[in-house]
Amino acid sequence: MKIILSAVLIFLTSITFAQNSLPPKAYGAIPAERQIKWQDMERYCFLHFTVNTFTDREWGLGSENESVFNPTNFDADQIVSTIARHGFKGAILTCKHHDGFCLWPSKYTEHSVKNSPWKNGKGDVVKEISAACRKYGIKFGIYLSPWDRNSALYGKPEYIAYYRNQLTELLTNYGDIFEVWLDGANGGDGYYGGANEKREIDRKTYYDWENTWSIIRKLQPNACIFSDIGPDERWCGNESGYANDSCWATYTAHGPEGDKPGIGHTRYKEGETGTLNGEAWIPAEVDVSIRPGWFYHSHEDNKVRSLESLKEIYFKSIGNGACWNLNLPPDRTGQINTNDIVALDKLQDYLTRSFSTDLLQGAKVKASEVRGNSQQYAASNVLGNQHLYWTVNDSTTTASLSFTLPKAKSFNCFEIKEYIRLGQRVQSFSIEVEKDGKWEQVFKGSTIGRKKLARFDAVTASRVRVNFINSLACPVIESVKLYKIL
Repeated sequence: MKIILSAVLIFLTSITFAQNSLPPKAYGAIPAERQIKWQDMERYCFLHFTVNTFTDREWGLGSENESVFNPTNFDADQIVSTIARHGFKGAILTCKHHDGFCLWPSKYTEHSVKNSPWKNGKGDVVKEISAACRKYGIKFGIYLSPWDRNSALYGKPEYIAYYRNQLTELLTNYGDIFEVWLDGANGGDGYYGGANEKREIDRKTYYDWENTWSIIRKLQPNACIFSDIGPDERWCGNESGYANDSCWATYTAHGPEGDKPGIGHTRYKEGETGTLNGEAWIPAEVDVSIRPGWFYHSHEDNKVRSLESLKEIYFKSIGNGACWNLNLPPDRTGQINTNDIVALDKLQDYLTRSFSTDLLQGAKVKASEVRGNSQQYAASNVLGNQHLYWTVNDSTTTASLSFTLPKAKSFNCFEIKEYIRLGQRVQSFSIEVEKDGKWEQVFKGSTIGRKKLARFDAVTASRVRVNFINSLACPVIESVKLYKIL
């Protein structure tokens, strides 16, 4: 009998070992390849530029004469090179804001650059910005407001075809698009071809978004679609520059009253946190302006964000697993203003000096457990082996990684990345340092996701440990790094 039981135990152990030698199964919703590439960008820029730049408004009424758009020295090269040299990876241009004025010579409206004095009506801002993006290796994205306060068609069924025609122009004439940005501001007072009235629409049904999205998928399959309901990226729920410490990449959109959601019709604050076990992978984008307004206003030249403000946004957006979309509004010359560039210079200098040295290089790493005791999932994978990861057996949801540095160092920031191709798993974690032979906690946090930057008061130690306190499934960690940030 003992022999039989022993044989059964060996058999069951061998099955468990074999199962844990295989990669973990994906947990919950997972990202598409286009979303992974987008998340890897981390930060890019908004370019808010239209008639509002010259009328000193934030939202144009739609009645502006095309002649007001006349930048004195438009320079796409200056705009995009500024973005590139400050470490941003993309540029999203407001090709048409709520006023309906098109920065390209759309054949579907007269309200565009083709009827402005700029370049005698022969100019095309979209063409010049997209070409400069290709020149500098910057990805190009488009913003096409669903609302149009100029069009006489808005609010009528015919407007949907009009909108899709303009969307098609942008998706077919300007090269590869990495993001299509869909604003939630829809309906209200407008010029509407001279009607000067208020037009409300049903945000849940009017735009027939699923069929509009299918046009984007067909013409630009690698483009991510942004809105407060996704389907690829979600609004973070505020324009203040942060996602929550607890920030799930998974998301289930809800209407304000628990009804069907729509773009501009959600419980928007849920965007700050995402949804635990949400139905789809729709990570957050943090959109915020470098100035109080979204468009350039000369009276805000002395109100450009400070380095401290930009630092906080960096840590509370990228550092909480989101992407950061920083607005840089061109001024009336058609260039990025000097005041904004000075702020960007300070930010880039800070980031370069703070994150140039990973203090875990050369460290020894030990895990509480390694999946199937296999080198394929070794703890050392987290020290820079791209696309590899450390993980544990399926039944394990609490684990730890400890690091021994070559010598004691001062540090105050720990970076952790989950291997998001297999889903987001970690619900809580802590960081400890060893002092006088005892482990002392210096940080406790919530979710990790694509990247977590955990800041704490500077400590000097030679040993540091990260504890994955609770996970939805076995933790799968792609990389960790340690910094002394300024």
